[in-house]
Amino acid sequence: MAHKVSPLAPERFPDLPPIAGVRLGTIAAGVRYTGRVDVMLAELAAGTTVAGVFTRSKTASAPVDWCRQALPGGKARALIVNAGNANAFTGVAGLKAVEVTAKGVAKRLGCRAGQVFVASTGVIGEPLPAERITAALDTLTADLQPDRWAEAARAIMTTDTYPKGVTATADIGGTTVTINGIIKGSGMIAPDMATMLGFVFTDATLPAEVLQTLLARGADRSFNCITVDSDTSTSDTVLLFATGKAKNPKIEKANDPRLAQFRRVLDGVLMELAHLVVKDGEGAEKLVEIRVGGAATAKAARRIGLAIANSPLVKTAIAAGDANWGRIVMAVGKSGEKADRDRLSIAMGGVAVARDGQRVTDYDEAPVAAHMAGRKIEIDVDVGVGKAAATVWTCDLTHAYIDINGSYRS
Repeated sequence: MAHKVSPLAPERFPDLPPIAGVRLGTIAAGVRYTGRVDVMLAELAAGTTVAGVFTRSKTASAPVDWCRQALPGGKARALIVNAGNANAFTGVAGLKAVEVTAKGVAKRLGCRAGQVFVASTGVIGEPLPAERITAALDTLTADLQPDRWAEAARAIMTTDTYPKGVTATADIGGTTVTINGIIKGSGMIAPDMATMLGFVFTDATLPAEVLQTLLARGADRSFNCITVDSDTSTSDTVLLFATGKAKNPKIEKANDPRLAQFRRVLDGVLMELAHLVVKDGEGAEKLVEIRVGGAATAKAARRIGLAIANSPLVKTAIAAGDANWGRIVMAVGKSGEKADRDRLSIAMGGVAVARDGQRVTDYDEAPVAAHMAGRKIEIDVDVGVGKAAATVWTCDLTHAYIDINGSYRS
């Protein structure tokens, strides 16, 4: 079922340049959908290093298990992704489907199956028709090109209403490197170590251990700070590949001063990808930024922020343009983190609505109501117990979320 494009969507997909050592292809394999591409393959140059972060779900998918086992090898030659079927909760058959897919790609690209990373997204509990993917591999591998980023981003979509991509450049020791990222995600978004399916590619020369440190840190500040509906997917996977084609100076540690700009730019790419997911939250009409201060620790601040961001009452009030800040008070209280009721302060759209545990005496709701009618909502909360802070992002909860998810399998 097609859904209207999110009003928060960018005007267009950005122009992602080729990354040396990466070739892409897509195909309509009929995994679940008809009349659209649903499989994406990225061929990676020999010597490409890889890092990954994955869901902490106790019901993780077969592709997640495969990638976790492959990751310690530190090398990658391919990534293959299908949409429409998550290959999760599929037992031994699911593992065999991943294996046959990886072996099929490896045979055609001349590498080991353990260097083929696999990801799937879609319906949970349905056996993956891997034969449809393997049957398409000859055609898929015969026409790989370096400039098919937009097609690749579309191929991995499920309920997404637009393809998502980001590009940037950075300097490493006097060498310019490029970073491209594509991501999918719209519902079942409350990442824990990753977010839905996200893939980042760079031509930088970096060892896997360095990549892993950079990705884990960056994911924690971006993907782990977004939520659409409080539900963590079985399939959450973010992979970072470095082809080594830029030939920058040798880097051995993540804290090397020559990596300072690359770290900042990579963090920015991850953050932008995370925001693109929230902006495409199922049925979303508004982007919500929640800044929490005065907390005991940064982790506590994030938990309080997510308690607010995940509250159906808060999210539906925002959808309706209702400046019901009492629901924010409720969400702070239910978070389980330290908060001083009598020092709690709240502002919406920069307007103070509550201070020192009670309503601001001369509070005028008119400017707040005007802010709540906009596309971007800003909420500031100070819980009055410390100096730590965190920012999280979410979207509103509209009836369209029910429409989309009530008919997801039909």
